[in-house]
Amino acid sequence: MDARVSDLFASGNGHGSGSPGVASNVASKKASAKNKKSKARFSRTFKPSNNTPYLPPEAEEGNIEYKLKLVNPTQYRFEHLATQMKWRLQEGRGEAVYQIGVEDNGMLVGLSEEDMRASLKTLHRLAEKVGADITVLREREVDYDSDIPRKIAEVLIRKVPDDQQFLDLRVAVLGNVDSGKSTLLGVLTQGELDNGRGRARLNLFRHLHEIQTGRTSSISFEILGFNSKGEVVNYSESRTAEEICESASKMITFIDLAGHHKYLKTTIFGLTSYCPDFAMLVVSANTGIAGTTREHLGLAMALKVPIFIVISKVDLCTRATVERTVRQLERVLKQPGCNKVPMVVASTDDAVTAAQQFAQSPNITPIFTLSSVSGESLDLLKVFFNIIPPLSNSKEQEELMQQLTEFQVDEIYTVPEVGTVVGGTLYSGICREGDHLVVGPTDSGQFHKLTIGSIQRNRSACRVLRAGQAATLALGNFDRSLLRKGMVMVSPEMDPTICWMFEAEIVLLFHAKTFHKGFQVTVHIGNVRQTATVEAVYGKEELRTGEKAVVLFKFIKHPEYLKVGAKVLFREGVTKGIGHVTKLLPIAQYRQSQSEDEEV
Repeated sequence: MDARVSDLFASGNGHGSGSPGVASNVASKKASAKNKKSKARFSRTFKPSNNTPYLPPEAEEGNIEYKLKLVNPTQYRFEHLATQMKWRLQEGRGEAVYQIGVEDNGMLVGLSEEDMRASLKTLHRLAEKVGADITVLREREVDYDSDIPRKIAEVLIRKVPDDQQFLDLRVAVLGNVDSGKSTLLGVLTQGELDNGRGRARLNLFRHLHEIQTGRTSSISFEILGFNSKGEVVNYSESRTAEEICESASKMITFIDLAGHHKYLKTTIFGLTSYCPDFAMLVVSANTGIAGTTREHLGLAMALKVPIFIVISKVDLCTRATVERTVRQLERVLKQPGCNKVPMVVASTDDAVTAAQQFAQSPNITPIFTLSSVSGESLDLLKVFFNIIPPLSNSKEQEELMQQLTEFQVDEIYTVPEVGTVVGGTLYSGICREGDHLVVGPTDSGQFHKLTIGSIQRNRSACRVLRAGQAATLALGNFDRSLLRKGMVMVSPEMDPTICWMFEAEIVLLFHAKTFHKGFQVTVHIGNVRQTATVEAVYGKEELRTGEKAVVLFKFIKHPEYLKVGAKVLFREGVTKGIGHVTKLLPIAQYRQSQSEDEEV
């Protein structure tokens, strides 16, 4: 969205003046390419002036639709509009945003009060027809050289949930120890403010030592549901997860990760394995950027997870201290390594703009300042979560669903009267109860047959699991000792590439001395976490901080299932590096090279 439009929405006085900010340049560059194709259709009564604000031209794909007006359409036109709305909802996986009073080329024309009322009424009828609800996000006057006041409106259309097809977004929660991550999640998901001593976080902890110390050491999940009208459904009558899932059209699943450096491997596993859509970095207002904050920010950026920032505990500080923390963050975000555009959210309009720009441009970084004790600005964060669209569109989702089934095993449990249960993410394909899959690789690189029992998503029963969704699968009396984290469950027709050794192009982020052959590191690739030895550094004897190279790694304990192109993150003490897999040496090749070595 153009900065002038942001000014228009934020100021409330209707003037669309002001120079475009850094954030708008991202959108305007994309817009200029499409602008040539757009044909301006001016209404007869409207004379554009020099300060006429524009949105980027309407895109054919995506879930944003521009409509100048929708007054008394004919039956044929109404049917056409309904089909168009279905397409936009499909593109946004159940969500669409309509800009009323806007030309196809992005010019903000505006409508009279009467036309706006009639257009919203038509939009309501259209939404009813396609099984959706509408929420007016914001309405503002546009002040031009015309006699009558004109308005534009931004409307969120959201499908009423059917057959458990709610939109599910995963948000990884990062930040230093004691920054207030678990407390914030407790307040968001339970609807009651904290007492200042951590009462809100107690329900999130999984272990006794976490309750005693107040420090998260494991990965826990919390859900926040919104209905089709954009209202939070968690709070009424202390609902169970099943009831939240039934009435929610959109679900935010929070992955609460550990802040302490001692549990860094758990935090990295949460980021690489659970494939979060976004990351929320929580920073305490009174301590600022401390401890693992920079490291967590770097991890999210290395894994290309879009990040936004929440400054918590503002009730403990003066306004000057909060502003100092904001400035400190802005400096870090603007550094050449980060190249982010900070955007402080101070009003509901800011939250709406931030949600839309954040999804369109990975450089925008919204910053919220709030308190879990006083509740200050919590509503702005909820508005942001309600509006934020998914990153992948329906087309990408469909393509993934048509591939063979591949489920990543992240957690293993034994449940009384159910048997062995595995938790994880369905990377591709579709999974149903009764499906026959194979799980592996074992230490010898083999796969075992199994049958899927019941499926649960967000603690409620689910008939069909689709690509990109996280769930737990019951495996009945399957022997738990044959399973481990890092395995995959795939279709029997798939021929998975199992390897002991792989090549990766890496960048050494930090190393105290030099990185060379024989070095041992812990490698994270998706849900795989294992120690590997550096077998060769191609083209160089050794690597120093900041240098690039192609490196051959060999797993120490057992072979793994990998894919070319997968992101690699490795660490050993203070040594850290990132990269991607460039070549796999499947088991057959590995055995052949081993036997050749023995003959020599």
